[in-house]
Formats: sequence, C-alpha cells, structure tokens
Amino acid sequence: LALNPWDVVLCISGTIISCENAIVVVVIFYTPAFHVPTFLLIGSLATADLLAGLGLILHFAFVYFIPWEAVSLLTVGLLVTSFTASVCSLLTITIDRYLSLYNALTYYSERTVTRTYIMLILTWGASICHGLLPVMGWNCLKEPSTCSIVKPLTKSHLLILSVSFFAVFAAMLQLYVQICRIVCRHAHQIAVQRHFLASSHYVTTRKGIATLAVILGTFASCWLPFAVYGLLGDYSSPALYTYVTLLPATYNSMLNPVIYAFRNQEIQKVLWAVCCGCFSSALPFRSRSPSDV
Repeated sequence: LALNPWDVVLCISGTIISCENAIVVVVIFYTPAFHVPTFLLIGSLATADLLAGLGLILHFAFVYFIPWEAVSLLTVGLLVTSFTASVCSLLTITIDRYLSLYNALTYYSERTVTRTYIMLILTWGASICHGLLPVMGWNCLKEPSTCSIVKPLTKSHLLILSVSFFAVFAAMLQLYVQICRIVCRHAHQIAVQRHFLASSHYVTTRKGIATLAVILGTFASCWLPFAVYGLLGDYSSPALYTYVTLLPATYNSMLNPVIYAFRNQEIQKVLWAVCCGCFSSALPFRSRSPSDV
C-alpha cells in the first residue's frame, strides 16, 4: 500500500502516548503508597491509554507490513477496547472525586476500596465486550454497505459508541458542576470562619472553575468531533474527515497523563526522586485523596 501521511501521524502519536502512559503505569505499579483507590483509577486510565498507543502502532504495522484480515480485526478490537476503557476511566475518576468531597467523612473506608474495584471491573468488562464484538463477527467485512466511517466497525456499533460518549460526557459535566459547587461552598465557609478577605474566596472559586474548564474542555474538544461525525457519517464519507476527527481523539490519551498524573504533587515527588537517583518505594506522602478538582 502507498504510505498514507495520516497513518504516519497516528503512529507517531501512538508512540508518544505509549511512552507517556508507560511512565505513569510504572510509577504507580512500583510505588506501594500509590496502591490506593485514587491512584488505582489513574493507573486504569494510564493503562487504557497505553494500550491505545500500542494499538495505533500495531495498526500501522499490520496495515502496511502484515495486511491480514484477522489481524486487522484484532487491532481494531484492541483500539475499541482501549479507547472505551479510557473514556470510562475518566468517568470513574470523576465519580471518585465527587464522592471524596460529598462523603468526605466516609471516603477512607473499606467501602471506597470495594467501590473502586467494582468500577474497575465494570469499566474493563464493558470495554472488552465492545472490543470483542468486531472479532466475534459484528463487522462489515462481508457487507461493506453497513460500514461506518471506521472500517470494519458497523454503523450501528459506532452509533452505540458515540451515544455512549455523549452519555459519559453528560454525566461528567453534571458531576463536575456539583464538585465545583461543593468546593466553592467549602471555600466560602472557610473564608467566613477564618475572617479571610473576599478576594481569597474569589481566587479559590476561580481556580476551581478553571480546573473544571480545562478537564471538560480538553475532553470535549478531543472527542466531540469524532463522536458527532460517527453519528452523521457512513462508509461513503471521505476518509479525510475520519482522520481529521480521529486524530484529536488520540490527543486526549496524550493529554490525560499531564492532566491527571503529572500534575499530581505526589507523582511529581516520585518522578523527581527517580531523576535524582534517590528513588524509594517508601517515600512519605501527605495525602492519598483526589488532589485536584
């Protein structure tokens, strides 16, 4: 096949995504202090994005070097699984952050650990099921007219994935609005009790809203174009539009480590310790709850 520049860009993106998220997975796996609900959910997100990056690399390799139909189905199944798990992991992180504020007194309990494992099982169970569907026969290889903008996914399968994205986005939006309200209310109560100036309350509120805007803005700007095009397009749509909307979606997996991991002060401490050559798995930490709004 003639080399498609878009496939090269996706492969490069996959390489960057894999390297970034591999760092996060290794840090969380080899640091016992991070084996707690909050960081397990971040690790789930990093694992999903790592698999997405590897899927993009494998897809490029198999398309141009091993063009087998069965292998193509496997790589597409891997990409569907990993991207679905990535989006669902973002929702679980949002739920965890909301509950850590709404149920602050009972957050550090066995119920939180159990709930975290249940969310992880549901996330990866649903993602793997979606990824297996093309491999198990729900594909458009025998009926090209049923293809979506992403071959060999059927139009109905991509429709389900797109609608699921909108449902996840709506849930995240609602939860982050509630989180922002709780944070603003707490900041106001603290300001009143300690006789702080109104400006301090304003700064805290503005920081919370800014964080909310970054998280939701990044998620929406990366995935909305592809989700909308997945609803409107079909097999006859130009491939260029698919690449133009799919590429920003991969950038979400590239930005997730920055937003959810590298901004975390405790992960920063471990990374700095590794860079300085003084890494210890028993490094002390101040907090193990969600660090940011």
